[in-house]
Amino acid sequence: MAPTFNLIGLVVADMGKSLAFYRRLGLDIPADADTQPHVEVALPGGLRLAWDDVETIRSFEPGWTPPSGGSQMSLAFLCDDPQDVDRVYADLIEAGYEGHNPPWDAFWGQRYACVSDPDGNNVDLFAPLPVS
Repeated sequence: MAPTFNLIGLVVADMGKSLAFYRRLGLDIPADADTQPHVEVALPGGLRLAWDDVETIRSFEPGWTPPSGGSQMSLAFLCDDPQDVDRVYADLIEAGYEGHNPPWDAFWGQRYACVSDPDGNNVDLFAPLPVS
């Protein structure tokens, strides 16, 4: 039997700041999770997203250091429609998060935008463009 892909894990410097960002994207994360060293939420389809603070990672990998030179991965969030991509992007920017690609109509048929979470991970927002 082959292993089953089940969890995406993020290492975070500040659990509360990271969880606040992902709550703005609609994830249902309990408020009392902000002070926990490890947090998990179930996503539709059975996949889980988890956050671990740096101290938790270093408890089993003492020499761990954050990657340098840019993000190594990205998470993508499907929005309701192209206008929702613009709305969610604007909301995140107004809240003080860093945008690095404002919304645009991508050649592959999607409205697309890119922001960074508090730890510098790429988070993409997208929705299919109407077919003409």
